[in-house]
Amino acid sequence: MSKVRLLCGALLWLVSFFAIASVHAQTRPQIFEPDHGRIQIGAGYQYQHYAVLGQRFHNNGYNTDVSVHLFDWITGASLRVAVAAEGTAVFGFGNAGPGVTAKSLFLGGGPHVSIQSDSRIEPWIHVLPGWERFRFTQSSALGANSAFGFMAGGGLDFRLAPRAYWRVQGDYIGTHFQSSPALQSNYSMGTGFVLYF
Repeated sequence: MSKVRLLCGALLWLVSFFAIASVHAQTRPQIFEPDHGRIQIGAGYQYQHYAVLGQRFHNNGYNTDVSVHLFDWITGASLRVAVAAEGTAVFGFGNAGPGVTAKSLFLGGGPHVSIQSDSRIEPWIHVLPGWERFRFTQSSALGANSAFGFMAGGGLDFRLAPRAYWRVQGDYIGTHFQSSPALQSNYSMGTGFVLYF
């Protein structure tokens, strides 16, 4: 079984586990209940800048994520700080130099914390440890490489309709290739749409 299939299966299991916990949590009364649902699905464009494996390059790509509400950290009459479990997949493609193309894949999961209220703007942060993979074509020296990685950042969701939001986000991407004691620092910026169920 390939690593990608194994990680996708683990991510699906994790989201399913948290979905069952979320259904159980819905039976408890809450002071503030938002108009949107507890399951969030998003997709969008991602710009990524990398400095890894002796290469500096950028990728254009797309991201998908699923978040499932777990509990309210702080609850008030007009807002709440909500904690969700998020799983994400980020795919990228671009040029790493003359005649060399680079493809990237990040799979990760972790906490997603947002401030939910009746406002049209919802700020949030997340920290997603996971797995980063690069595949360089036309280069026998670089080839394919996989290592631990994580995304940490946040953004703003702008309400377009009761269950539809436009998202703007920025993330720090840490990677740990070539058994280096230091993390490689990278970043990404993205935009997309989020639907609640």
